[in-house]
Amino acid sequence: MRFFLVWIAYGAFVCFGSELVYGQRINQYQLEVGGLGSSDQTPFWLRANQYGTVPLTNPALRLNAGIQAGYRPADSTGHRPKVDWGYGINVVGNLGSTSQFLLPEAYIKGRIGAFELYAGRRKEIIGLVDTLLTSGSYIWSGNALPFPKIQLAIPVFTPIPLTGGVISVMGTFSHGWFENGDRLVKDSYLHQSSFYGRLGKPSWRVRLYGGFNHQVMWAGHSDYLDPTVATNGKLPSNIKYFPAVVLGTRNPYPDDKAIQTISHFEENRIGNHLGSVDFAVEVNLNRWNLFAYRQFMYDDGSLFYGTNLDDGLNGLRIRNKDQPTGAALFVRQITLEYMFTGSQGGDLFILENPQKRGRDDYFTNSQYQDGWTYFGRTIGTPFITPLSEVRPSLPSRFGIANNRVSLFHLGLSALVLNKVDITTRLSFSRNAGSYPIPYLTIPAQFSGLLTASVPTNLLGGTTLNGSVAVDTGELLPNSVGAYIAIRKTGLLGGSRRASVSPRRAY
Repeated sequence: MRFFLVWIAYGAFVCFGSELVYGQRINQYQLEVGGLGSSDQTPFWLRANQYGTVPLTNPALRLNAGIQAGYRPADSTGHRPKVDWGYGINVVGNLGSTSQFLLPEAYIKGRIGAFELYAGRRKEIIGLVDTLLTSGSYIWSGNALPFPKIQLAIPVFTPIPLTGGVISVMGTFSHGWFENGDRLVKDSYLHQSSFYGRLGKPSWRVRLYGGFNHQVMWAGHSDYLDPTVATNGKLPSNIKYFPAVVLGTRNPYPDDKAIQTISHFEENRIGNHLGSVDFAVEVNLNRWNLFAYRQFMYDDGSLFYGTNLDDGLNGLRIRNKDQPTGAALFVRQITLEYMFTGSQGGDLFILENPQKRGRDDYFTNSQYQDGWTYFGRTIGTPFITPLSEVRPSLPSRFGIANNRVSLFHLGLSALVLNKVDITTRLSFSRNAGSYPIPYLTIPAQFSGLLTASVPTNLLGGTTLNGSVAVDTGELLPNSVGAYIAIRKTGLLGGSRRASVSPRRAY
């Protein structure tokens, strides 16, 4: 069934691409060769939010190659085709004691007007957040390998007709697949949807944003689940349950004898539901652009009842709109964030008392015991950590070991001597483990990164990148690491032009 859907999507995209082509398609490539090493476990900021492509233990050599083609840009009159297509492929090889071959991107996409359909794996970040220097969007940060998905979306903010451009919306609706591998629950699915709105024209100095995303782990089977959470190890997987998954409603088939879902989980919801509700404001000043945001977390009913309002990701991005002036130091952007996940609605869960439905236990679930992870990596913020990443001396818990966190984060991007691009990420956290298995000592942790990129004339123009990172504290193993690489980017040859009449251009 999966391959059938993918091929239908592929055929649709091919049809789209063959009907209208205006101007040349831009095919971009990138090739990077580098070396990575560290004194212990790969430092946090060398691997976090890298789409699961940097291993926990070091390789000696790293290869990264990709090619992609986006939608065609507008022509000289500002028009672009209503129908278009694109693609992307990214291959990563980590060679050493833990050799890997990964495919973080392999997708084909098509567009009709404001709507886009894509199939495959594609790098994404979900939520209202700064995407350049953030500690990580709460629910979908780019920390794990991208999922194979089929997604229908309005991918960018698009004005609603008859509003004069004052109200714009974007959103997604997708179906994906979790990995099997070492996962306790096999053949489980991902449902994902989101909706965000913007109030204000692009020319306005102040614009307001708001919206939500909804993630659901559902379906599957396991030989290891306790009978109290899954009879015969089976979870509702039939397509007839899909409306309840999407809407987050109660099980519409409580007497279904085929699965006999008698546990209280299906009586409440089908699958594991989680996500965030986001708000933001953007202010354009003469020289600076300010973007302030707040992500509220939900993992059960605590947000609905207002008992976990202390938890959330708060951020402020300050971006310099000026062009570099040739000064010794030109600051491009500063990002400040504070995240707190320690409340979780309190330390009590009493079903009959909505004000005591605490112990949300973010990114964990009694049915899907591997938690909100994909190939062992946290899908959301990397500061909610799985057992495999923390010190072995800390109390052990299968899946997500640490989800009660207080985090301060600083990100900085600047140009030095009008030539060297530098980026730094500095993060300090205090970690309490989880309500079921707490860290009694509240370990503190500092993780830092400094990256520098310098253009060179090698091979007709390349970029030399170097990064140094450090972990010191009581949560992660103390480690110092470095990565150095040379990167080549460029354009491949253009594509054919349309033979249709120009009057059909949009």
